[in-house]
Amino acid sequence: MTDSVALDTVDLHILRLLQNDSRTTYRELAAEVGVAPSTCLDRVTRLRRTGVILGHQLRLDPARLGRGLEAFLSVQVRPHRRELIGPFVDRIRTLPESRALFHLTGPDDYLVHVAVTDTADLQRLVLDEFTSRREVARVETRLIFQQWECGPLLPPARTAEAVPGQVHGADR
Repeated sequence: MTDSVALDTVDLHILRLLQNDSRTTYRELAAEVGVAPSTCLDRVTRLRRTGVILGHQLRLDPARLGRGLEAFLSVQVRPHRRELIGPFVDRIRTLPESRALFHLTGPDDYLVHVAVTDTADLQRLVLDEFTSRREVARVETRLIFQQWECGPLLPPARTAEAVPGQVHGADR
């Protein structure tokens, strides 16, 4: 299990701002948070070093790229053995239609978020890349009508009460 990192109110404010716009400059961040730019840089550097900030992403609109139909594929793999699931995961992750892949508990082993051009493309993907694999026992498809982004991911309230500047985990 990953160790959590203690964050103070300044760290949390920086994270909220960066989650809303990761292109915000250190000078702008510092002014908004109320610290010196060098302090802000040090804090962001620590947040990266300790793994709180994992990176920055460019988000693309699948519909504007010709992939306007999105779906979740629930996949059951049988038998569920490491020597079969490794190649399955590797293949699914390389498909240009795959947006996210989750390993689950319960009756389904994987949930795959895909973006395709239309229903014919979805059918091709399911038949050619999923059900044609010997380890795939079942695929269930659910179309996504609409999705919403949710609020920023912040640590539980008990973490925010930590001592300012105190870091747990990688810095121990």
